[in-house]
Amino acid sequence: MILTVRGKKIEAQHIGRSGGPTLVFLHEGLGSLALWRDFPQRVAEATRLPAFVYSRAGHGQSDPAPMPRPVRYMHDEAELLPDVLAAAKIDDPVLVGHSDGASISIIHAGSGGKARALVLEAPHVFTEEMGLRSIAKARDAYESGDLRTRLARYHQDVDAAFWGWNRPWLDPEFRKWNLEEFLPRISAPILVVQGEQDEYGTRAQVKGIQRGARDVEVLMLPDCGHSPHRDQPEAALRGIAAFLGKHVKPGS
Repeated sequence: MILTVRGKKIEAQHIGRSGGPTLVFLHEGLGSLALWRDFPQRVAEATRLPAFVYSRAGHGQSDPAPMPRPVRYMHDEAELLPDVLAAAKIDDPVLVGHSDGASISIIHAGSGGKARALVLEAPHVFTEEMGLRSIAKARDAYESGDLRTRLARYHQDVDAAFWGWNRPWLDPEFRKWNLEEFLPRISAPILVVQGEQDEYGTRAQVKGIQRGARDVEVLMLPDCGHSPHRDQPEAALRGIAAFLGKHVKPGS
């Protein structure tokens, strides 16, 4: 399905019945609706909650985003999220964000945006040198490896999707990027799902969220990199379903 948000066509999918608490999946910096694969469907089935998945502008089959993207692009996406939810007719969101999507969820919920609960996969609340090195390696893989070919299957404008993520992160100004101010203002319960071998962020991200937010549970997954739902799908699914089972009742 296609939604129109502020004049842009946004690729989207509803899973299950509509109404009540709804899982809203926010993808990573290089992600899209299709790159979630079957994970949203599986979470919806395990929790008996409807789900909504979409590709942000510049990703998947959605309309392009303005380029170049600013260092504050995740703040811009968080500001846009209420309009996306309104277009999708969702008024009781449960945010499930991965990487950039998790950071967007933090900004949204910490700015007074609606959120019944937050599931944060591999979130970032500040920059780390090891993460920036990995992002520089991704640039090299895109320019001289097969990363561009692999991503092109999922984005109608793969160069815009990649550079719209990579260039802001490698901008020297991005070293000042920090979301810790939003954490104390989040009243919703939070589950952080973090891979022990995440190449983009360390346990310091988890500790920062625990230190700043009120109600935080943590699921650390061994033998797991930056994408728990791909690297350890069964463990991630069990942990998310158990957390949401405590905090969100279907149809409530």
